[in-house]
Amino acid sequence: MSLEQMARNAKAASKVLALSDQVMKNNALSAMAEALLLEKAYLQNENNKDMQAGREANMSEALLDRLLLTDARIEDMAKGLKDLCDMPDPIGQVTESWRTENGLQISRQSVPLGVILMIYEARPNVTADAAGLCLKSGNAVILRGSRSAIHSNVAIASVLKRALADTGIPTEAIQLVEDVSHEAVGELLRMNDWIDLAIPRGGAGLIKSVVSQASIPVIETGTGNCHLYVDAPADLNKALAITMNGKVQRPGVCNALETLLVHKDVADAFLPMALEALKTAGVNLRGCDQTMTYGKEIAAATEEDYATEFHDLILAVRVVDSFADAVSHINRYSSGHSDVIVTDSYSHAQAFLNEIDSACVYVNASSRFSDGSQFGFGAEIGISTQKMHARGPMGIQALTSYKYTICGKGQIRE
Repeated sequence: MSLEQMARNAKAASKVLALSDQVMKNNALSAMAEALLLEKAYLQNENNKDMQAGREANMSEALLDRLLLTDARIEDMAKGLKDLCDMPDPIGQVTESWRTENGLQISRQSVPLGVILMIYEARPNVTADAAGLCLKSGNAVILRGSRSAIHSNVAIASVLKRALADTGIPTEAIQLVEDVSHEAVGELLRMNDWIDLAIPRGGAGLIKSVVSQASIPVIETGTGNCHLYVDAPADLNKALAITMNGKVQRPGVCNALETLLVHKDVADAFLPMALEALKTAGVNLRGCDQTMTYGKEIAAATEEDYATEFHDLILAVRVVDSFADAVSHINRYSSGHSDVIVTDSYSHAQAFLNEIDSACVYVNASSRFSDGSQFGFGAEIGISTQKMHARGPMGIQALTSYKYTICGKGQIRE
C-alpha cells in the first residue's frame, strides 16, 4: 500500500471515529488492552529482535532500557488503555454557550483534530499509548517509529489492529508505517490533504528534521534538557533524593535530569555527598571549575554539555553565586520541558515558578513527574515544549479542537 493510500484510509477512518460514541470507543480500548496481555509472549519475542540488534549496534544502556518490553511495561501499556475507558469522552462537549442580542444561540463544541501523524524514536510503548489516546479523542493515527524498534512496533500495532476487528471501529484508524526511510517521513509530512497534525517525539535532531520538512502543522515534543537548582535555604536530604530520582531512575527519558545547579553557600555541604552518590550509581560527571575540586574523576563541563540532553548516565554540574544566576542559567539553556527548584524559601519558590518559562516548573519535587499518567491524564502522546495549541503533558483533551454551532430562527444580518 502506498503512503498516500494509507493516509487516505486514515482520513476515511477519522470520519467514522468522529461519530463513534463513548461506548464503542471504550469497547475498542478494552479489547486492545486485553489483546496486549494475551499476546505478551509474542510481543516480547519480537522485542528481543530489536534488543539484539541494539546491542550489536552498541546502543547505550539507557537507550536499550527505553527499548525493552518487560512484563510490567506491557501490563502498563494495557493499563493505560483501560484507564482511558474511565475518562470522560472529550468529543462533543459544549464548553461555552450563549445567546446574542438578535437571538442566535451560539455554542462551542469539542471536535477531533482528524488524522495525526506520530513520529517517534526507540520507545515501543508509544505505539500503544498514541493509538489509545488518538482513538479515545476520535482521531485516526499513522504511527512511524524508528528503525531500532521496528519489530516491536509492528507487533504491537498488529495486535491492536486485530483487536479492533469486531468493535465497529475501522482498523484503518490505527496504521503503522513500516518504511523507516527518511524519504517516507518527508512524504508524509507534506500530505496536507489527508493528515492534520504531526507530533514528533524524540531528540532534538528528530524534532528539528520534522519541523524543517513539514508543510502540515507540527507540535514539538520531547526534548528535555531538564534542570534542578538546589537553593541556599534547602533541605539537603530532600535535594539529594530528588537529584538521584531525576538522574538515575530512568536516564533515557525526556523528563530525566541533565543539569544540577547548586548555590555556592551549600556547595560544601551538598556536593560531596551528592557527587559520591551519583558516582556510585554510575553517573559520568561534568562540572565547572568549583565542582571539579570535589573529585578528580569529574571532567570539565563545556558550553555544549550545559546545552545537551544526554539521554544517558551523564550529568552536568555547576555552582552558582545566587538565585538570579540559577534562573539565568536555566532560561538560557533549558529546552522548556521541566525544571526544578529545591528550596525552603517561599519567596524563592514563587519567584522560580514565575520566572522559569518551561512547560512544567517544580518546587521540591522530581522532574520525573512530568508524565501524562502522573498528571491524571491516563496516558500521554508526548510533552509539548511549545505554546501554540498545547503545552506540557498531552492527554486526550490536547488532541481536540472545537467548532462553533449557531442555531437561529431565520435571522439575517442587516
